[in-house]
Amino acid sequence: MLIASCVFAVLAGLLHVLIFVLESFRWTEPSTMKTFSITSIEEAEATKEMAYNQGFYNLFFGIMTAAGALITLFGQQTQQTVGITLMAAGTVSMALAALVLFTGSPDKCTAAVKQFTLPALSLIFLIIAVLL
Repeated sequence: MLIASCVFAVLAGLLHVLIFVLESFRWTEPSTMKTFSITSIEEAEATKEMAYNQGFYNLFFGIMTAAGALITLFGQQTQQTVGITLMAAGTVSMALAALVLFTGSPDKCTAAVKQFTLPALSLIFLIIAVLL
């Protein structure tokens, strides 16, 4: 179960790195605007600074989560607690951010579910692994 948790954590981390790239570097690209339901270049330009900042939050979540999973998988036994802690902190933050998106912007339900699924699966498998 711990390996499954780590796999889903790495996938969640990679998803958040992708979100970082979209928000921080591709915000005004037509495909990114469509992904984030931005209807005009004016809206994209007006929110570009906010998206840039938010993108880095996603990057930091992704790094923390993936690093925790990799430390858990490949670190020494004494490092496993650190890895699990980082992985749990990252995935809980991701899942909660998805819930905020869902409750704050119900029209973004599909995006919230995508953002929620991988970290939630990681957490479920982590809880099972720790309890067994």
